[in-house]
Amino acid sequence: MKKCKLVLIFALLLFPLFSVSAQRNRELHIFTWEEMIPQEILDGFTRATGIKVILKNFVYNEDMLMELEMREEEGYYDLVIADDYIVDFVISEDQLAQKLDKSKLPNLKNVNPDYQHQFYDPNDEYTVPYGAGIMSIIYDPARIRTPITGYEDLRTPGLGKNVGIIGNYRVVNGMGLKALKKSYNTDNVADINAAGQWLLGLAPNVKVIDDEHLDQELTSGNISAAVVYNYMATNAKTANPRLEVVFPKEGIGFGIMPAFIPVKALNSPAAYAFLDWILDARRGAQCFEYLGYYCTFKASEQYISADMKNFVILPDSLKNRNKEMIENLSQEAEDAHARIWDTFRATAKAIEK
Repeated sequence: MKKCKLVLIFALLLFPLFSVSAQRNRELHIFTWEEMIPQEILDGFTRATGIKVILKNFVYNEDMLMELEMREEEGYYDLVIADDYIVDFVISEDQLAQKLDKSKLPNLKNVNPDYQHQFYDPNDEYTVPYGAGIMSIIYDPARIRTPITGYEDLRTPGLGKNVGIIGNYRVVNGMGLKALKKSYNTDNVADINAAGQWLLGLAPNVKVIDDEHLDQELTSGNISAAVVYNYMATNAKTANPRLEVVFPKEGIGFGIMPAFIPVKALNSPAAYAFLDWILDARRGAQCFEYLGYYCTFKASEQYISADMKNFVILPDSLKNRNKEMIENLSQEAEDAHARIWDTFRATAKAIEK
């Protein structure tokens, strides 16, 4: 009897642990930006697998990395989608991403090879590309009479305080570098400082700094021109077809958003299942039409609607243009970027959102 009682007590003590483990196996925790995955895709995955998807959002890549590092041992996140340059750090420095078991991703064949073998994952061992973007300028020709062709035009005094820019400091600082015919990824502090001086000429025209909703600022009429991410240009142009989208003559910034599974993810089987779910050609097309970034799954292109093809399939005219990706720099160069960004924001006195 005593032995039976001890076994019963032991079982009761372990029951909460088994319950937590069983619940966690029915959950998939994804960490990414807002509005990255259509709700119907999430709901369909839950219906098909019984796995509940729990989304947590970040605004800046650096915030994502900090939280991922803090919660590494906990294994809280099963799947992360972030920007290429930060994923490079995740893989090469922190070793927070696990190598993919490609046998669990039969739909991986649907990925467009043009978006593989990138600097952050040259052998495609850790990541799946989920969307690509090109920086563009979008403006309202009804309010700005002089055509805009590049970054330099945004400094025209006649524009007044009517310009919006994203909140990514490397991209914004990179506008100055590109205008000076320098690389985004120069480690030359003198060149970075010169870009800072160029930005001071832009500051008086900047009304809004917003890394998420510049499209709404533009379509509401709060600003007349903006430097935007792909999805912002897609949303704004869809809402107001008269808007003009320009790929800056000084050079094009190009980026990819890789998805990866953290090393200590508690439910990596669910992460594999979800990755393969969205890699399906038809579901991938749904994702990219919703996302508004360039489609990185070749097999999905045939299912993109006619209305959206111009927005989410990279135009042939851009395929051969010189495109540069933002990469990690030396600490000295990063410190210089931080200084000129802080000076620019203080000088612009813009509304930051």
